[in-house]
Amino acid sequence: MNKVFEKGKVLNLEQLIDYSDGGIISKQVLKNETGNITLFSFDTGQGLTEHTAPFDAMVQVLDGEVEIKLGGVPHLLKKGESIIMPANVPHALSAKERFKMLLTMIKG
Repeated sequence: MNKVFEKGKVLNLEQLIDYSDGGIISKQVLKNETGNITLFSFDTGQGLTEHTAPFDAMVQVLDGEVEIKLGGVPHLLKKGESIIMPANVPHALSAKERFKMLLTMIKG
C-alpha cells in the first residue's frame, strides 16, 4: 500500500522500506503536480524492463547495488551513489544484490 509521508517530520529513508523475498516494494514519499518522490526496494535479480519516461528522474541508491542501463550503457551504482536519467531516454534496472533507492521524478 502506498503512503505519502507526513511533511515536517525527520525521515530515515533507508529504514522506511523493507525488502520482500523475490519481490519489489514501493512507497510514495511525496506527490504533487510537478512530480513525485518514491522509495523502492528490490530483491536480488529483480528489476524493471527497459522503458522511457517523459520527464527527468534521479535515482539515489540508499542500500545495495544495482545496474542501471541508460540509453543502452550500463552503470553500476552502489550505496551513496546517484544518477540522473534524462527524459525520453530508454532505461532499465537490475538488482545485482538487494537494493533500496529513492526515485525523484520532476515534470518539465
